[in-house]
Amino acid sequence: MIDIKNKQILIDGEAKIIMCGEIHYYRLDREEWQDRLDKLKASGCNAVASYVPWLCHEPVEGEFDLEGKSRHELDLKGFIDLCAENDLYFFVRPGPFIMAEMKNEGIPYWVIEKHPEVVPITWDGKQVATKTLDYLAAAFLQETKKWYEAVMDVIAPRLYTKGGNIIGVQLDNEIGMLSWVSNSPDLTDHVLDDFTAWLKERYDPKELRHRYPFEMENEVIRNDSIRSPKEDYSPSLHHDLGCYMRNRFARYVTTLRSYAEEFGVKDVPFVINIHGTGGGRTLTYPIGISQLYESYTQAQGYISGSDIYFGDLDMSTFQDLYLINGFMDAVHNPDQPLTSVEFNCGDGNFGETLSSRYDPSAADFKLRMCIAQGNRLINYYLFTGGRNYRLDQKFDDGNDRIAHTGERHGFAAPISPEGELNYTFLRMARATKTMMAVADKLAVMEEEHDDVSFAFIPDYFMTESRYPNSEKIKEMYQNIEANRASAAWDNMARAMLLAGYRFGSIDVQNRTIDPKSTPVLVLASALYMDEGLQQKLADYLSDGGNILLYGQVPTYDLEGEPCTIFAEALGVKPTGFRQASQHYALSVYGDNWAETRPEIRTHIAQVFDSGEAAPIIRVYGTDEVCGFDTRVGDGRAIVISTNYNCNIGFYKEALEKLGAKPALQHDCKYHGIFTTSTATKERERFIHLLNLDGFDKELHLYEDETKLFDGRLLELQSKDGVMLPVDVSFGDVKILYSTAEIQNVEDDRIDFRLTQSEDIIAFDTDREIAESDDYVVELNGDVAYVVSKKHAKVDDHLTVSFK
Repeated sequence: MIDIKNKQILIDGEAKIIMCGEIHYYRLDREEWQDRLDKLKASGCNAVASYVPWLCHEPVEGEFDLEGKSRHELDLKGFIDLCAENDLYFFVRPGPFIMAEMKNEGIPYWVIEKHPEVVPITWDGKQVATKTLDYLAAAFLQETKKWYEAVMDVIAPRLYTKGGNIIGVQLDNEIGMLSWVSNSPDLTDHVLDDFTAWLKERYDPKELRHRYPFEMENEVIRNDSIRSPKEDYSPSLHHDLGCYMRNRFARYVTTLRSYAEEFGVKDVPFVINIHGTGGGRTLTYPIGISQLYESYTQAQGYISGSDIYFGDLDMSTFQDLYLINGFMDAVHNPDQPLTSVEFNCGDGNFGETLSSRYDPSAADFKLRMCIAQGNRLINYYLFTGGRNYRLDQKFDDGNDRIAHTGERHGFAAPISPEGELNYTFLRMARATKTMMAVADKLAVMEEEHDDVSFAFIPDYFMTESRYPNSEKIKEMYQNIEANRASAAWDNMARAMLLAGYRFGSIDVQNRTIDPKSTPVLVLASALYMDEGLQQKLADYLSDGGNILLYGQVPTYDLEGEPCTIFAEALGVKPTGFRQASQHYALSVYGDNWAETRPEIRTHIAQVFDSGEAAPIIRVYGTDEVCGFDTRVGDGRAIVISTNYNCNIGFYKEALEKLGAKPALQHDCKYHGIFTTSTATKERERFIHLLNLDGFDKELHLYEDETKLFDGRLLELQSKDGVMLPVDVSFGDVKILYSTAEIQNVEDDRIDFRLTQSEDIIAFDTDREIAESDDYVVELNGDVAYVVSKKHAKVDDHLTVSFK
């Protein structure tokens, strides 16, 4: 039995961490399968994942090959069974869309040729620029159902619940992504009929006529008016279209699930993966969350998975990963765990130009952060490279192969198409084995949080499509995009993490905000905000909540209509903006409790008549207020309405004034250290540390101002991460604390990875610790201290044995 409960993946009642590696069986010779599985097991993984390409298994309509009759490498049954023989779980991803650089995103050519009407048209009646299809078109669903019938015939008898090894099934892939990246929403006649019906359910006739001043019942006029909207109703259309597409995607997912279940696939999680990373950052990733959160929260049995595609986790990006994990969790149902179903690993050489070279710490750091934040399944993508064979049917497309990447595919993966390990493999394997050594603990642990949460507003990321000729929407989206992420993430969120704050996220748009459970809320705010949300935030403050706002105080709703509910609650009046220019070096300085902060340059500031609010930031030269501190009812708000820099002390001071203090801190003056902690209900804990810089650091670690690890000075090696146990028990052996990482646990020994010049492990156990030339044992009351004789930089392996 596989259950999703309490943010855990339970297999036969036991919480599990699933570590997958994506191996595309169809891109390897059958004789290579076992070699790649051996390397996957050597990396510490316990599962295999793979797409199942419809394009390959039914290149000719009605001629299915899932047993390798036409090509040996297409034996899906044989591959899944071989994984089972190797005691590996299997996570199967049968599409119908799979992307994976495949031609037509994995859809057979004949589907498009047979049903040209399912190829969408978009703005101004143009064809979409990407290889996407109308998901709910009857003809496409008819063909998809036949595909599901064939592939589920292989999957169903191999489910874990039926004695097999398949523990999860992904439905489609990156739903909505192709329309977003090409700014080409699906606006076929069929979709607009459905959209109209949706609008009529949402609005009464009078309101609908007010929102859309054209003949809705005249199909020709309606379709033209939606595909080429006028400015007076463009904001309404964009908002409604975004909400409708969420509903439409959810219905598509429901349809795919119904097909899978009809053909015997039940009682395993159905996975929806979320797209959105790009350009080495995750600033746009929440667009995918916004598009799909209704899809995977609509019923029991679903889990969502992230696509994490950025390279090194360093001082530029570490806050990105932390935030998007929090945002995913914010929209989840209470039982849904975090997972990552495309977790980028390897060296970054995607274009085979040798122009990108990730640090070996990249996958290690990302894995550590994801596990600390509660990810229960990670799928390394792509774990091994392979080859793209030529299709038997020729299409005169330049290579006739199954994919766009040439003959070799996955040349950035930790294992090359030829099976060679690249330089990233060993570090990735070390991190994986570290997690799996204590997987039973991590699988039930939750991250500990301070009294602060980061607000997530899904509608701020409902910007996946914009009519090119709408200046209103351009202006609105540019403002929202400027304020929802980059500056707030790079300055405020980064400073919070460097100050030691451990925080979750809350969907303030759709969830109740209770000052008791969320005493302090951090809010990245734009000039536009939904009327209902403005009122909710005002009520939250009045009831005793506290807000740290970064960005702009809203003065419009999300359809561009004036709305100043929140500004009025704050007791201030926005009076305009100051912007830097070629000849104007906009600068701001501190006032009142921020008076000692240095004057800084910035590029924009929203200014206010602050009324009774206490100014804390002013514009140099005009003394206009662009930051203030104010009481609202029983609550308090600190507003930073200028792009203030990443001043760790400033944000820490602001949050402490609002009532949030970081419990876990260190004293290294060079910062650049990520810290968090996880715990079980029994208070077994791990302290997670990442040194994001390329030089060693020394620090003491404090919790609630008390030194941890008996006050010992810790050394963090450059670009290294550690997961240090505190009060963790294995049978009758309890580790009170350790400066070394646990690598393996057996009945008579525990293996550690040393991290210090002199590591210390404090045990509380009645068992006798065996003598060794590698360590000395010092007894102090009931505590046995094992002091390593090895220097971690010389030999980092230590085994402590018990008699």
